[in-house]
Amino acid sequence: MTNARTSETQIDVDPTVPLVRITREFDAPPEKVFRAHTDRDLIVQWLGPRRHTMRVDSWDCRTGGSYRYVHSSDGDEFAFRGTFHEVRPSELIVQTFTFEGMPDGVALEKLVFQDLGGGRTRLTATSLVDSFADRDAFVASGMEDGVIQGYERLDGVLATPS
Repeated sequence: MTNARTSETQIDVDPTVPLVRITREFDAPPEKVFRAHTDRDLIVQWLGPRRHTMRVDSWDCRTGGSYRYVHSSDGDEFAFRGTFHEVRPSELIVQTFTFEGMPDGVALEKLVFQDLGGGRTRLTATSLVDSFADRDAFVASGMEDGVIQGYERLDGVLATPS
């Protein structure tokens, strides 16, 4: 996948570094989009594919904090964990991301919340991994469906009054 566009979500793989870039605009101000990414009660409402339920085992979204959550579907569980390296309200989250099924694979992720004015936000998320093989496996894992469905679910969360 060089450049996939589905709905309003754009997913690009970089040809020169093992990086995936996801860009999506939301009809909500940066503060609200940021809160949906940092509040454990909100994140379980939208993160991941529709077919999964999500359980948060730990969530300390602050600079130096960490997280662990589990997606469940059809009797299978998929656990993820990481640390928050930098959290700046309504601007930036820098974190690591590890699928516990592949514990040696660690992605460095950066989420930038850009105020577009008029109550709109552009979110740009980048994930940098160790190799092109790891990046391609990440993309082939169904990540695209999970991201697109998750952001569609996030639209619903953002549409509710805070």
